[in-house]
Amino acid sequence: MDDKSLFKSDLQKEKQLAALLDSMYRNNLKFYGFERVSDLNLQLQGVDLVLTQKHNQKRFFIDEKAQLDYVNEDLPTFAFEINYRKNGKRKQGWLYDASKKTDFYALVTAIYSDKPQTYTSCKITFVNRRKLLGLLTTRKLSQKRLEDYQGKSNGKHGKLKINELDPYSEGYLYSSTQNKVEKPFNLILKLDFLVENGIAKRFV
Repeated sequence: MDDKSLFKSDLQKEKQLAALLDSMYRNNLKFYGFERVSDLNLQLQGVDLVLTQKHNQKRFFIDEKAQLDYVNEDLPTFAFEINYRKNGKRKQGWLYDASKKTDFYALVTAIYSDKPQTYTSCKITFVNRRKLLGLLTTRKLSQKRLEDYQGKSNGKHGKLKINELDPYSEGYLYSSTQNKVEKPFNLILKLDFLVENGIAKRFV
């Protein structure tokens, strides 16, 4: 499959998932209105959805991140992008990107497809971006610190344990140098760890 076909396939998957997510928001958001963003520039700034609090009209920008590579699996972790490569150059990942307007990440996991061309169920966990970055700062996990670990790994593919996180209950680094074109370097965090530390809340 060429890049153009892959792009069309990814767009179709995202469209199918958006239909499921919108129905879940509609049925479960009691105190918020929601609006899906179609403006590409705003999407590139980390805004897929705008939630508006009904009693005071306060708005929150939501960036939806979905595990579409793991359909019909329920993973206990989520990958937060530190950097990736494009045209041979390292590019800024979305986690530490100061230009993003994101207030919350909506992490979409346990995506199941029980019917052809249809996603039938999933889990959504909201992560407060400011609190997440605050936790990482407390643990002294700056982008530079994490990329220092990346440099010391000498291009090794796979899981990289770090001193600042318990790899079994909190998280670790993962470098995809062999199985993905963009070679993303990710911080893998346990969802339970985020919930227990008040960084995240399970929506549905």
